[in-house]
Amino acid sequence: MLYEPFYNPKKSYEENFESGPFGIFVDGKILENLGGAKYEFFGHKVFSPFGIPAGPLINGKFAQKALEKGFDLVVYKTVRTEKYPCHPWPNILAVQVEGDLTLEKSEVRLMANNKYEEPLSITNSFGVPSAPPEFWQKDIEKLIKETKDGQIVIGAFQGTKNKEGDADLFAKDFCACAKLLKEAGVKVFEVNLSCPNEGTGNLLCYDTEGSVKIIKKIKEELGTLPLIIKIGYFKDLEKFQEFVKRVGSLVEGISAINTIAAEIVDENGKQSLPGEGRLRSGVCGHSIKWAGLEMVGRLKKLREEFGYSYTIIGVGGVFNKEDFLEYQKKGADIVMSATGAMWNPYLAKEIKSKLN
Repeated sequence: MLYEPFYNPKKSYEENFESGPFGIFVDGKILENLGGAKYEFFGHKVFSPFGIPAGPLINGKFAQKALEKGFDLVVYKTVRTEKYPCHPWPNILAVQVEGDLTLEKSEVRLMANNKYEEPLSITNSFGVPSAPPEFWQKDIEKLIKETKDGQIVIGAFQGTKNKEGDADLFAKDFCACAKLLKEAGVKVFEVNLSCPNEGTGNLLCYDTEGSVKIIKKIKEELGTLPLIIKIGYFKDLEKFQEFVKRVGSLVEGISAINTIAAEIVDENGKQSLPGEGRLRSGVCGHSIKWAGLEMVGRLKKLREEFGYSYTIIGVGGVFNKEDFLEYQKKGADIVMSATGAMWNPYLAKEIKSKLN
Protein backbone atom coordinates (compact mmCIF):
# COMPACT_ATOMS: atom_id res chain seq x y z
CA MET A 1 0.00 0.00 0.00
CA LEU A 2 1.27 3.46 -0.90
CA TYR A 3 0.81 6.25 1.63
CA GLU A 4 1.54 9.96 1.31
CA PRO A 5 5.32 10.13 0.78
CA PHE A 6 7.43 11.80 3.45
CA TYR A 7 9.27 13.66 0.67
CA ASN A 8 6.71 15.54 -1.42
CA PRO A 9 7.51 15.29 -5.18
CA LYS A 10 5.11 18.18 -5.87
CA LYS A 11 7.32 20.53 -3.90
CA SER A 12 10.84 21.72 -4.67
CA TYR A 13 13.87 20.35 -2.86
CA GLU A 14 14.16 23.65 -0.99
CA GLU A 15 10.51 23.51 0.11
CA ASN A 16 10.95 19.94 1.32
CA PHE A 17 14.15 20.89 3.12
CA GLU A 18 12.44 23.73 4.98
CA SER A 19 8.95 22.28 5.60
CA GLY A 20 9.32 18.50 5.43
CA PRO A 21 8.95 15.70 6.15
CA PHE A 22 5.28 15.10 5.40
CA GLY A 23 2.50 12.54 5.87
CA ILE A 24 2.44 9.86 8.55
CA PHE A 25 6.11 10.48 9.30
CA VAL A 26 5.07 13.51 11.32
CA ASP A 27 2.04 12.10 13.16
CA GLY A 28 4.00 12.08 16.42
CA LYS A 29 3.71 8.32 16.97
CA ILE A 30 6.99 6.62 17.89
CA LEU A 31 7.65 2.93 17.32
CA GLU A 32 8.96 1.49 20.57
CA ASN A 33 11.58 -1.19 20.07
CA LEU A 34 10.92 -4.33 22.11
CA GLY A 35 13.64 -6.61 23.42
CA GLY A 36 17.34 -6.00 23.12
CA ALA A 37 19.43 -4.72 20.23
CA LYS A 38 20.86 -8.02 19.00
CA TYR A 39 22.04 -7.32 15.46
CA GLU A 40 25.66 -6.41 14.74
CA PHE A 41 26.53 -3.36 12.66
CA PHE A 42 30.24 -2.51 12.56
CA GLY A 43 30.68 -3.03 16.28
CA HIS A 44 27.36 -1.42 17.23
CA LYS A 45 24.30 -3.34 18.42
CA VAL A 46 21.11 -2.38 16.56
CA PHE A 47 17.49 -3.45 16.80
CA SER A 48 17.23 -4.54 13.16
CA PRO A 49 19.41 -4.96 10.07
CA PHE A 50 17.15 -2.58 8.13
CA GLY A 51 17.16 1.09 7.28
CA ILE A 52 17.01 3.90 4.73
CA PRO A 53 19.94 4.57 2.36
CA ALA A 54 21.34 7.90 1.19
CA GLY A 55 18.76 9.93 -0.69
CA PRO A 56 15.42 10.60 1.00
CA LEU A 57 16.68 11.81 4.40
CA ILE A 58 17.77 15.26 3.32
CA ASN A 59 18.38 16.71 6.78
CA GLY A 60 18.15 15.91 10.48
CA LYS A 61 14.39 16.41 10.66
CA PHE A 62 13.82 13.66 8.08
CA ALA A 63 16.37 11.33 9.68
CA GLN A 64 14.94 11.83 13.17
CA LYS A 65 11.44 10.92 12.02
CA ALA A 66 12.80 7.83 10.28
CA LEU A 67 14.43 6.73 13.53
CA GLU A 68 11.15 7.30 15.37
CA LYS A 69 9.34 5.06 12.88
CA GLY A 70 11.73 2.18 13.56
CA PHE A 71 14.24 2.53 10.74
CA ASP A 72 17.29 1.68 12.84
CA LEU A 73 19.97 2.43 10.24
CA VAL A 74 19.55 5.84 8.64
CA VAL A 75 21.89 7.43 6.13
CA TYR A 76 22.01 11.20 6.30
CA LYS A 77 21.82 12.52 2.74
CA THR A 78 25.17 12.76 0.95
CA VAL A 79 27.07 15.91 1.91
CA ARG A 80 29.95 17.88 0.36
CA THR A 81 32.65 20.25 1.59
CA GLU A 82 30.77 23.20 0.10
CA LYS A 83 27.23 24.28 -0.64
CA TYR A 84 26.02 22.65 -3.83
CA PRO A 85 22.75 23.44 -5.66
CA CYS A 86 19.95 21.02 -6.46
CA HIS A 87 18.76 20.39 -10.00
CA PRO A 88 15.63 22.34 -10.97
CA TRP A 89 12.20 20.96 -10.05
CA PRO A 90 10.79 18.40 -10.74
CA ASN A 91 13.22 16.05 -9.08
CA ILE A 92 11.01 12.98 -8.69
CA LEU A 93 8.61 11.48 -11.22
CA ALA A 94 6.89 8.12 -11.51
CA VAL A 95 8.43 6.00 -14.28
CA GLN A 96 6.22 3.64 -16.20
CA VAL A 97 8.07 0.33 -16.49
CA GLU A 98 6.45 -2.99 -17.25
CA GLY A 99 8.22 -5.64 -15.20
CA ASP A 100 11.95 -5.36 -14.59
CA LEU A 101 13.99 -2.45 -15.90
CA THR A 102 16.47 -4.66 -17.72
CA LEU A 103 19.58 -3.21 -19.32
CA GLU A 104 17.91 -3.60 -22.69
CA LYS A 105 14.87 -1.62 -21.54
CA SER A 106 17.13 1.07 -20.07
CA GLU A 107 18.40 1.79 -23.60
CA VAL A 108 14.86 2.71 -24.69
CA ARG A 109 13.30 5.97 -23.56
CA LEU A 110 11.00 5.59 -20.55
CA MET A 111 7.88 7.65 -19.96
CA ALA A 112 7.48 9.50 -16.67
CA ASN A 113 4.47 11.24 -15.14
CA ASN A 114 2.84 11.97 -11.78
CA LYS A 115 0.96 8.67 -11.47
CA TYR A 116 2.50 7.07 -8.40
CA GLU A 117 0.98 3.60 -8.45
CA GLU A 118 2.05 0.08 -7.51
CA PRO A 119 4.34 -1.47 -8.55
CA LEU A 120 6.17 1.84 -8.15
CA SER A 121 9.35 2.95 -9.87
CA ILE A 122 10.56 6.52 -9.88
CA THR A 123 13.31 8.66 -11.26
CA ASN A 124 15.08 10.90 -8.78
CA SER A 125 17.27 13.63 -10.19
CA PHE A 126 18.78 15.94 -7.59
CA GLY A 127 22.43 16.20 -8.59
CA VAL A 128 23.60 15.48 -5.01
CA PRO A 129 22.85 18.89 -3.51
CA SER A 130 24.42 19.81 -0.21
CA ALA A 131 23.95 22.44 2.44
CA PRO A 132 27.22 24.11 3.54
CA PRO A 133 29.24 22.32 6.24
CA GLU A 134 28.36 25.12 8.66
CA PHE A 135 24.80 23.77 8.57
CA TRP A 136 25.14 20.04 8.17
CA GLN A 137 27.87 19.53 10.78
CA LYS A 138 25.65 21.02 13.49
CA ASP A 139 22.59 19.25 12.11
CA ILE A 140 24.27 15.83 12.18
CA GLU A 141 25.86 16.42 15.57
CA LYS A 142 22.45 17.24 17.05
CA LEU A 143 20.88 14.20 15.36
CA ILE A 144 23.53 11.82 16.68
CA LYS A 145 23.16 13.14 20.23
CA GLU A 146 19.40 12.48 20.06
CA THR A 147 19.75 9.00 18.53
CA LYS A 148 18.83 6.25 20.97
CA ASP A 149 20.82 3.11 21.67
CA GLY A 150 20.17 0.41 19.08
CA GLN A 151 20.05 2.86 16.17
CA ILE A 152 22.82 4.36 14.06
CA VAL A 153 23.24 7.46 11.89
CA ILE A 154 25.49 6.85 8.87
CA GLY A 155 27.20 9.83 7.26
CA ALA A 156 27.22 9.76 3.45
CA PHE A 157 29.60 11.99 1.52
CA GLN A 158 31.38 12.59 -1.75
CA GLY A 159 33.95 14.86 -3.32
CA THR A 160 33.23 17.70 -5.71
CA LYS A 161 35.11 17.85 -8.98
CA ASN A 162 37.34 20.87 -9.44
CA LYS A 163 37.41 22.98 -12.60
CA GLU A 164 40.98 21.94 -13.37
CA GLY A 165 40.07 18.26 -13.38
CA ASP A 166 42.89 17.57 -10.90
CA ALA A 167 42.50 14.00 -9.60
CA ASP A 168 44.62 14.68 -6.51
CA LEU A 169 42.49 17.67 -5.51
CA PHE A 170 39.37 15.58 -6.11
CA ALA A 171 40.66 12.87 -3.75
CA LYS A 172 41.62 15.48 -1.15
CA ASP A 173 38.09 16.86 -1.24
CA PHE A 174 36.69 13.42 -0.40
CA CYS A 175 39.06 13.24 2.57
CA ALA A 176 38.19 16.74 3.73
CA CYS A 177 34.51 15.83 3.74
CA ALA A 178 35.16 12.63 5.68
CA LYS A 179 37.09 14.66 8.25
CA LEU A 180 34.21 17.12 8.66
CA LEU A 181 31.80 14.23 9.24
CA LYS A 182 34.16 12.72 11.79
CA GLU A 183 34.29 16.04 13.61
CA ALA A 184 30.47 15.99 13.74
CA GLY A 185 30.55 12.68 15.61
CA VAL A 186 29.80 10.23 12.80
CA LYS A 187 30.95 6.68 13.56
CA VAL A 188 30.03 4.91 10.30
CA PHE A 189 30.73 6.45 6.89
CA GLU A 190 29.50 5.85 3.36
CA VAL A 191 31.25 7.29 0.33
CA ASN A 192 29.17 7.74 -2.80
CA LEU A 193 30.86 6.25 -5.87
CA SER A 194 27.62 5.70 -7.76
CA CYS A 195 25.58 8.79 -8.60
CA PRO A 196 24.42 9.07 -12.25
CA ASN A 197 22.77 12.49 -11.84
CA GLU A 198 25.70 14.88 -12.15
CA GLY A 199 25.63 15.19 -15.92
CA THR A 200 27.92 12.22 -16.58
CA GLY A 201 27.31 8.66 -17.65
CA ASN A 202 30.52 7.38 -16.05
CA LEU A 203 30.14 6.39 -12.42
CA LEU A 204 33.22 6.70 -10.26
CA CYS A 205 32.88 3.05 -9.24
CA TYR A 206 33.48 2.06 -12.87
CA ASP A 207 36.96 3.61 -12.59
CA THR A 208 38.76 1.03 -10.48
CA GLU A 209 42.08 2.88 -10.29
CA GLY A 210 40.40 6.15 -9.39
CA SER A 211 38.22 4.45 -6.78
CA VAL A 212 41.17 2.68 -5.15
CA LYS A 213 43.12 5.94 -4.95
CA ILE A 214 40.23 7.79 -3.31
CA ILE A 215 39.35 4.95 -0.92
CA LYS A 216 42.96 4.67 0.29
CA LYS A 217 43.08 8.40 0.94
CA ILE A 218 39.81 8.32 2.85
CA LYS A 219 40.97 5.39 4.98
CA GLU A 220 44.10 7.35 5.89
CA GLU A 221 41.75 9.96 7.35
CA LEU A 222 39.28 7.58 8.99
CA GLY A 223 41.70 5.00 10.34
CA THR A 224 39.74 2.16 11.95
CA LEU A 225 36.35 3.87 11.57
CA PRO A 226 34.21 1.77 9.18
CA LEU A 227 33.83 2.88 5.56
CA ILE A 228 31.06 1.70 3.24
CA ILE A 229 31.25 2.30 -0.50
CA LYS A 230 28.02 2.81 -2.47
CA ILE A 231 28.24 1.37 -5.98
CA GLY A 232 26.06 0.99 -9.04
CA TYR A 233 25.17 -2.03 -11.16
CA PHE A 234 28.07 -3.57 -13.10
CA LYS A 235 27.25 -5.01 -16.49
CA ASP A 236 30.79 -6.31 -17.04
CA LEU A 237 31.36 -9.28 -14.71
CA GLU A 238 35.14 -9.34 -15.17
CA LYS A 239 35.39 -5.63 -14.46
CA PHE A 240 33.28 -6.08 -11.34
CA GLN A 241 35.41 -8.99 -10.16
CA GLU A 242 38.57 -6.90 -10.56
CA PHE A 243 36.92 -3.96 -8.78
CA VAL A 244 35.93 -6.07 -5.77
CA LYS A 245 39.34 -7.76 -5.71
CA ARG A 246 41.01 -4.35 -5.47
CA VAL A 247 38.67 -2.61 -3.02
CA GLY A 248 37.20 -5.46 -0.98
CA SER A 249 40.12 -5.57 1.45
CA LEU A 250 40.17 -1.79 1.87
CA VAL A 251 36.60 -1.17 3.03
CA GLU A 252 34.32 -2.49 5.72
CA GLY A 253 31.12 -2.48 3.68
CA ILE A 254 29.78 -2.42 0.12
CA SER A 255 26.28 -1.10 -0.65
CA ALA A 256 24.57 -1.98 -3.93
CA ILE A 257 22.86 -0.64 -5.88
CA ASN A 258 22.09 3.02 -6.43
CA THR A 259 19.95 3.28 -9.58
CA ILE A 260 19.85 2.24 -13.23
CA ALA A 261 20.10 5.18 -15.60
CA ALA A 262 17.75 5.67 -18.55
CA GLU A 263 16.43 8.45 -20.77
CA ILE A 264 13.28 9.88 -19.21
CA VAL A 265 10.63 11.57 -21.35
CA ASP A 266 7.05 12.79 -20.97
CA GLU A 267 3.94 11.55 -22.77
CA ASN A 268 4.92 13.63 -25.81
CA GLY A 269 8.40 12.14 -26.00
CA LYS A 270 10.11 15.29 -24.72
CA GLN A 271 12.71 15.44 -21.95
CA SER A 272 10.86 15.31 -18.63
CA LEU A 273 13.50 16.81 -16.38
CA PRO A 274 14.53 20.32 -17.44
CA GLY A 275 18.15 21.29 -17.85
CA GLU A 276 21.30 20.24 -19.61
CA GLY A 277 22.53 16.71 -18.88
CA ARG A 278 19.24 15.54 -17.35
CA LEU A 279 17.79 13.51 -20.21
CA ARG A 280 19.36 10.45 -18.61
CA SER A 281 18.40 10.00 -14.99
CA GLY A 282 18.59 7.30 -12.35
CA VAL A 283 15.60 5.00 -11.92
CA CYS A 284 14.90 3.26 -8.63
CA GLY A 285 12.07 1.33 -7.02
CA HIS A 286 10.34 -1.94 -7.86
CA SER A 287 11.77 -2.37 -11.36
CA ILE A 288 15.42 -2.48 -10.26
CA LYS A 289 15.08 -5.10 -7.51
CA TRP A 290 16.45 -7.76 -9.85
CA ALA A 291 19.68 -5.78 -10.22
CA GLY A 292 20.11 -5.20 -6.50
CA LEU A 293 19.59 -8.89 -5.78
CA GLU A 294 21.99 -9.91 -8.51
CA MET A 295 24.73 -7.61 -7.19
CA VAL A 296 24.24 -8.87 -3.63
CA GLY A 297 24.63 -12.44 -4.85
CA ARG A 298 27.81 -11.53 -6.72
CA LEU A 299 29.23 -9.70 -3.69
CA LYS A 300 28.63 -12.74 -1.49
CA LYS A 301 30.28 -15.07 -3.99
CA LEU A 302 33.33 -12.83 -4.39
CA ARG A 303 33.62 -12.30 -0.65
CA GLU A 304 33.94 -16.04 -0.22
CA GLU A 305 36.25 -16.40 -3.23
CA PHE A 306 38.70 -13.72 -2.04
CA GLY A 307 38.39 -14.45 1.67
CA TYR A 308 37.19 -10.93 2.47
CA SER A 309 34.97 -9.84 5.34
CA TYR A 310 33.13 -6.77 4.06
CA THR A 311 29.50 -6.28 5.08
CA ILE A 312 27.00 -6.51 2.20
CA ILE A 313 24.23 -3.91 2.12
CA GLY A 314 21.43 -4.66 -0.34
CA VAL A 315 19.42 -1.79 -1.80
CA GLY A 316 16.84 -1.62 -4.57
CA GLY A 317 13.12 -2.30 -4.82
CA VAL A 318 12.38 -3.24 -1.20
CA PHE A 319 8.67 -2.56 -0.59
CA ASN A 320 7.65 -5.29 1.84
CA LYS A 321 8.96 -7.93 4.23
CA GLU A 322 9.10 -10.52 1.44
CA ASP A 323 11.51 -8.29 -0.49
CA PHE A 324 13.59 -7.89 2.67
CA LEU A 325 13.78 -11.65 3.20
CA GLU A 326 14.65 -12.18 -0.46
CA TYR A 327 17.68 -9.90 -0.05
CA GLN A 328 18.73 -11.71 3.11
CA LYS A 329 18.46 -15.07 1.38
CA LYS A 330 20.61 -13.78 -1.48
CA GLY A 331 23.36 -12.79 0.94
CA ALA A 332 22.68 -9.28 2.25
CA ASP A 333 23.81 -8.67 5.82
CA ILE A 334 21.92 -5.38 5.87
CA VAL A 335 18.93 -4.31 3.76
CA MET A 336 17.80 -0.76 3.00
CA SER A 337 14.84 0.83 1.24
CA ALA A 338 14.51 4.31 -0.24
CA THR A 339 11.47 4.42 -2.53
CA GLY A 340 9.57 1.80 -0.53
CA ALA A 341 10.23 3.58 2.75
CA MET A 342 9.35 6.96 1.27
CA TRP A 343 5.83 5.77 0.41
CA ASN A 344 5.38 3.46 3.41
CA PRO A 345 6.36 4.83 6.85
CA TYR A 346 5.25 1.52 8.39
CA LEU A 347 7.76 -0.55 6.42
CA ALA A 348 10.27 -0.91 9.27
CA LYS A 349 7.48 -1.95 11.62
CA GLU A 350 6.24 -4.56 9.13
CA ILE A 351 9.71 -6.00 8.66
CA LYS A 352 10.40 -6.10 12.40
CA SER A 353 7.24 -8.14 12.87
CA LYS A 354 8.90 -10.79 10.71
CA LEU A 355 12.15 -10.64 12.69
CA ASN A 356 10.71 -10.90 16.19
